[in-house]
Amino acid sequence: MYSRTTSIYGVSEFRIKNNQLLISKHRFKKQKEKTKRKKSEDVPMKNKLQNYFPMIRTQGEVLSELRENTKLWKTFCEWEGKYQQEYLDICTGVKGVKLLYDTYFKAVMNPDTRPERLNDFLSEILGKKVKILKVLPNESAQIAAESSLLIMDIVVQFEDGSIANVEVQKIGYLFPGQRSACYSSDLLLRQYKRVRAELGQGFTSRKIQKVYTIVLFEKSNSDFSNFSKEIYIHHFEQKSDTGVEMNLLQEYTFICLDIFGDIIQNEDRKIENRLEEWLVFLSQDDPDMIIKLLNQNADFQEIYEEVYTICLNMERMMEMFSKELAILDRNTVKLMIDEMEEEVVEAKRKADEAVRKADEAERKADEAESRAKQAEHREKQAREEVDNLKKELEKMKNI
Repeated sequence: MYSRTTSIYGVSEFRIKNNQLLISKHRFKKQKEKTKRKKSEDVPMKNKLQNYFPMIRTQGEVLSELRENTKLWKTFCEWEGKYQQEYLDICTGVKGVKLLYDTYFKAVMNPDTRPERLNDFLSEILGKKVKILKVLPNESAQIAAESSLLIMDIVVQFEDGSIANVEVQKIGYLFPGQRSACYSSDLLLRQYKRVRAELGQGFTSRKIQKVYTIVLFEKSNSDFSNFSKEIYIHHFEQKSDTGVEMNLLQEYTFICLDIFGDIIQNEDRKIENRLEEWLVFLSQDDPDMIIKLLNQNADFQEIYEEVYTICLNMERMMEMFSKELAILDRNTVKLMIDEMEEEVVEAKRKADEAVRKADEAERKADEAESRAKQAEHREKQAREEVDNLKKELEKMKNI
């Protein structure tokens, strides 16, 4: 404690020492707050999805379990850094799971174990109530896979005998309408052969039911975006220009997930119907969008809990993620091949065009040379005729 002095400097000395004390107290308080803040930062804070799903673990817990398993840790270390982080982000709820990818989709939307989910999703897409009877072997996958980047596909038969093929394509321009038509026709032919074999003598063509081709594009081609950036789902079927109705069996639905994502992520945009709820659930991995869906419809809480329960099984989760990386690698190679083939085709087109122009130039040169020779020949004939006329004229003068 400082005493007041009576010297002419006394008051100033007291004020200086008092100010120093206040500064020291302030610095101590700041250091204490900084230490307290650092301690709180050392404790992992729950992210948004962990608040909804308490079973989601921290990154430290996930890494600790991986390190304890030599096989899993070896697999993890073999991945590129960006895929390691993506795996950790999924397991820890930093981001959601892309549930339209094959292994995840078939884990939570399996028509054998949870048919009501896929029934509901497909009913919303087709605009009518459907019920899956069984899953069919996808013998036509090669048609879809050729020159396309297939992420997920499944073929199911409904109770009325109709067939639906549902698939997700990475890039739309590699899966044009012509390929969709070929795939649909192949499924129709398969149905024809199967039903004919089952019914034998009782078979008629009226027993053949519709074939639905449902394609979801992660990145749609320009045909859709140029048409509209506000419409994300398109239905196609064959119709008469006169209004006569015939059941021509083949229908197509194309869903542009990139356009849907741009629309639904608008802050003021609501999830308007059941189909949009399913599309958000299956295609969106942004935690804010997942929470938005859960706040609107708690039915999806149970399915997300299944997803994050799978994440607790590290061995199964790593197997699923590895399969998706394998699909990604295969698709990347396909894309590179497709792009190189396009470059080859373009180079050949340019070479053919250059040859055509050279041939055209050569043809024009030949024509010019021919015309020059013809002109030279005509000039020679004209001179000969002039010379002959002059001779005739001389003869006439001498007569």
